[in-house]
Amino acid sequence: MVGNAYTLRMATADDVGFLTDMLVTAVNWDPDREGVGRDRVLGDHHTAHYVEGWPRPGDLGVVAVGASGQPIGAAWLRLFSSGDPGFGFVAEDVPELSVGVLPPWRGRGVGRALLSGIARAAVKHGFDRICLSVERANRARRLYAAAGFTTVGSGPDSDTMVMVLSER
Repeated sequence: MVGNAYTLRMATADDVGFLTDMLVTAVNWDPDREGVGRDRVLGDHHTAHYVEGWPRPGDLGVVAVGASGQPIGAAWLRLFSSGDPGFGFVAEDVPELSVGVLPPWRGRGVGRALLSGIARAAVKHGFDRICLSVERANRARRLYAAAGFTTVGSGPDSDTMVMVLSER
């Protein structure tokens, strides 16, 4: 059993490997689906561009670290252009959120703490909104809605959601 103690810290360039791990974890949120490997995630520009070249100007992230000192989850923001949008793209000045939490730590408040931490950091960096894309069947969608994200667009299986930070 994993203890419940963890802290948050800002992500650095040294975290790119862990952010990539969390991207792979996020892609593989559904245990009933065939897993997508790291090589395939990084081989597909549409997913790889969430971590390629981390950190770029405008990138921002927080990492949850367990009592052992090992990272257990991360939330990060990245700006995309209209010519190379992310899955949850809404505008070039609205960074897109990615979140991943190691499976043993899910349901223990880590995701909520990461969302709170990244929202505070985004406000400090002058962002007034953040966006994301989430599949409707993903349990994390409820967490995003509870945190203040609202749906602004929908596809066949997923929603684009936005959190207005000025209301926080």
